[in-house]
Amino acid sequence: MSTSTGVLYLIPVTLGDMDSQQVIPASVPRIIDLIDDYIVENEKTARRSIKKMVADKVQSQLRFSIIDKHTEKHELPTFLEPCLEGKHMGLMSEAGVPGVADPGAEIVAIAHQKGIKVVPLVGPSSILMAVMASGLNGQNFAFNGYLPIDNKERKHKLLELETRSKQEQQTQLFIETPYRNMKMIDVLTTVLHPDTLICVACDITLPTEYIITQPARWWKNNKEDFHKRPAIFAIHHQTNSY
Repeated sequence: MSTSTGVLYLIPVTLGDMDSQQVIPASVPRIIDLIDDYIVENEKTARRSIKKMVADKVQSQLRFSIIDKHTEKHELPTFLEPCLEGKHMGLMSEAGVPGVADPGAEIVAIAHQKGIKVVPLVGPSSILMAVMASGLNGQNFAFNGYLPIDNKERKHKLLELETRSKQEQQTQLFIETPYRNMKMIDVLTTVLHPDTLICVACDITLPTEYIITQPARWWKNNKEDFHKRPAIFAIHHQTNSY
């Protein structure tokens, strides 16, 4: 690895609108203070996050490359040119840690190909925090991203995940577009076995945080309002229970 290249720092941000000092270690602002070149999903929210963590950072000096659904694949390698010129760079997600359920993973892969040192910084991961708080199997779990939108395909996928969980004793995690959360709960309680455990981890780290794990049959009559609230869903079909 060339010693003349800069470092790509993977910079965490909060999972919602809150005081960054509550969940972001002091080492992260110190790194941000050294970096003017960033790869982000949205410049406006990235600037806001940077300002929250380093209030006196000179915003006019910041330079951003945007990675979103409009970004062409051939553009991605050019985003790392500052690193190849010896400048440190920061990669930021919209929420939580970059590279996990996040398009920044492609940037990290390119950085490795180009011999650029990648340094992950400590911060909140909604996926890991959901596993921690779920009481489900934390030694064997899988994150499945978004499930199919089509009702038939979604039901088929849920049954497939439930079967995998039962056979491999593997916790299955997934996410949903927040405005469809309540529909997801309805589908889960309809499709899954009544004894299959369902965890909903909503608004993680925020004052409105709600994390509950109960069997599918319990959720039929105990539905919190998760509409438009970011949530992680997890299911686990246990062969033995306490």
